Amino acid sequence: MSLLIVLAALCFLMLVAYRGYSVILFAPVAAMGAVLLTDPHLVAPMFTGLFMERMVGFLKLYFPVFLLGAVFGKLVEISGFSRSIVAAVIRLFGADRAMLSIVVVCALLTYGGVSLFVVVFAVYPFAAELFRQADIPKRLIPGTIALGAFTFTMDALPGTPQIQNIIPTGFFGTDAWAAPVLGTLGGLFILGVGLAYLEWRRRIARASGEGYGRDLKNEPAPFAGERLANPWIALLPLLLVGVSNKAYTLLIPRLYGDSHSFLPSVVGEPAPVVQEVSKVAAIWAVEAALLTGILAVLLLAWGDVRRHFAESTQPAIGGALLASMNTASEYGFGAVIAALPGFLVVANALAGIPDPLVNQAITVTALAGITGSASGGMSIALAAMGDTFIANAGAAGIPMDVLHRVASMASGGMDTLPHNGAVITLLAVTGLSHRQAYRDIFAITLIKTAAVFVVIGLFYLTGWV
Repeated sequence: MSLLIVLAALCFLMLVAYRGYSVILFAPVAAMGAVLLTDPHLVAPMFTGLFMERMVGFLKLYFPVFLLGAVFGKLVEISGFSRSIVAAVIRLFGADRAMLSIVVVCALLTYGGVSLFVVVFAVYPFAAELFRQADIPKRLIPGTIALGAFTFTMDALPGTPQIQNIIPTGFFGTDAWAAPVLGTLGGLFILGVGLAYLEWRRRIARASGEGYGRDLKNEPAPFAGERLANPWIALLPLLLVGVSNKAYTLLIPRLYGDSHSFLPSVVGEPAPVVQEVSKVAAIWAVEAALLTGILAVLLLAWGDVRRHFAESTQPAIGGALLASMNTASEYGFGAVIAALPGFLVVANALAGIPDPLVNQAITVTALAGITGSASGGMSIALAAMGDTFIANAGAAGIPMDVLHRVASMASGGMDTLPHNGAVITLLAVTGLSHRQAYRDIFAITLIKTAAVFVVIGLFYLTGWV
C-alpha cells in the first residue's frame, strides 16, 4: 500500500504539470496527500519541518542565481547581442542548422561550468531569434536546449563541472575525469542521436507547412537598435560568465577558507554568524560570474540597454520568481516522498537486480525520476546503497571510474519527467506548455537513458574505461 501511495503522488503531480496546472500549488498538495494516506498525524510536521524547510532552503541558496540569470539573459536580448550572435551563427552554420547552433552554445556554457538554469535564461533569446529567422517551430526550442544543456555536458563528458558529475567523487574516490573513453563515447551517442531526432522533427514540421508560430508567449522583444554589434563583442559577456565562473570557483575558497564568521553590529553580545564557505562557494562563484556578465553588457551596450532597462527587466524578474518557486516546490515534494515508507520499498526492490552496473543505473535513474531531481535522486541512491554498489563492483572486477560514470549519466536519464524543476523552468521561460513542447523533451530523456546502457554494453564488450 505504501508503494502505491508514492506512485499515486508521483503520477498525480506529473499529470497536473502536463496539463498546465501550477506546480507551486499542486506539489505540496501531492506531497501532503501522500503523507495523509500514510500517517495523518505527520501532515503538519512534515509540511512545516520538511516540505517548507527544503523549499525555503532551495530559495535561500538558488534564488539569486535565477534572478541574476534572468536579468543577464534579458540584457543580452535588449542590447542586440543575441541578434548579433544569431546573425554570425547563421553565416557560420547556415539557417538550416539552427538546432545545431543552439546545442553547441548550450554545450559550451554548461561544460564551462554555467548552471543549467542560467543557460536556459541566457540562451533562450538567441534560440528564439534564430528559430524565428529560420522559421522553425518555437515548440522545438525546449527540446533543443534540453539536448545541449541537460544531457551530455551535464554528466557524460569527462571533466564537466556540473554537480551531477561531482557527487559520485565523494562516494567512489574518483575525480571529475572518471572513465573518459566511456563518457566521451556516451556523450557522442547522445549528441548524434539527439540531433538526428530533432532534425527529423524539423523536417516533418516543414513538410506540413508549420512555421515559427504566432500569438506566442514570452517572446523576446525585437531589437530596436539600427546596427548590430560585432559578434565577438556580443560573445564577450557569455565568455566572461564561463571563464570568470571558473576563476571565482578557485578564488573564493582561497579568500575565505573553509568557513567565515563575523559579528553582527547589534546591541548586546551577539553570537557570531558562521558561514561554511565550502558549501556555498560554487553558488557564490556563479552569482559573481553573472554579475560580471551583467556589468560587461552594461559597459558594452549602455545606450541600447538604458532606454529599455526598466520595462524589460520587470518581466524577467517575474519570470525568475516563477521559475525558482516552481523548482523549489519540486524540491520540497522530492524531500517528502523520499521520507515515506513507500520510497524505501522502491529502493529495496531495485537493490535486487543482479548485474552491478545495471543495478546502479536503474536504481539511480528511477530515484531521480521519482524525486524529479538528478542530483537529489543520485544522492539518495548513493547514500543508501553506495557501499553495496562498491562491494558488488569490486567482486565483479569493475573499476570505480566506470561506477562513477554510470551513476552520473543515469542520474540525468529519467529525471526529466514532467514534474522536474528544470523542465518546468525551461517551459516557463520559453512561454510554452507541457502539451506543446514536452514530447520532444521526453524523447531526449529516452535517448539519454538509453545512452547509459550503451556505455554499460561498451564496457562489457571492450573493457574500455
